[in-house]
Amino acid sequence: MFNLILFGPPGSGKGTQSEKIVEKFGLIHLSTGNLLRQEIADKTPLGLEARNFMDKGQLVPDEVVIGMIDSSLEKHADARGFLFDGFPRTIAQAEALDKLLALKKTSICKVLALEVTEDELVKRLVKRGATSGRSDDTDEQIIRRRFSVYKQETEPVAAYYEKENKLVRIHGEGSVEDIFSKLSGCINTEMEKHSTAITESNTNDEA
Repeated sequence: MFNLILFGPPGSGKGTQSEKIVEKFGLIHLSTGNLLRQEIADKTPLGLEARNFMDKGQLVPDEVVIGMIDSSLEKHADARGFLFDGFPRTIAQAEALDKLLALKKTSICKVLALEVTEDELVKRLVKRGATSGRSDDTDEQIIRRRFSVYKQETEPVAAYYEKENKLVRIHGEGSVEDIFSKLSGCINTEMEKHSTAITESNTNDEA
């Protein structure tokens, strides 16, 4: 199973690139936000538990989110792999995800981090806010605060995967196609390595 994590601050184009990656490489797009909404809509035990926390204005605990991811992995047990989007956001979540994947006899193959300057993000989000009507995309101070929170939360996670030699930083400025081309090149290389490793492992098992 080939598993990727895509990092990127608000406005980095992560959503657009996720869709293109999933379509081209046949991966299951695992967005924790979407999972949460679906579990709540389906009124599953995990969804009801999550709703209980949200109704109190509390964050949904990591173990509940991990439970939802586990459920999704089980549902798509025959998938080629997964693209994790919006998770993990903290080192504790990264460690929990590693443990869960190890139980499934798989792991994260690569972490792709889209890097965009703060000024460029502000420019993009203000432009998006002009048409989307989202108030958090029109106020420059709020945008810069979101970027600051992203850096505080996510940089330690990037460092966690960097220690495991799994992190690739991708320059996220330019056209959508240029950035996708860089991401695709990286993914193709990793998929070839992954495929070779599996073949060698199977050969050794047979021997």
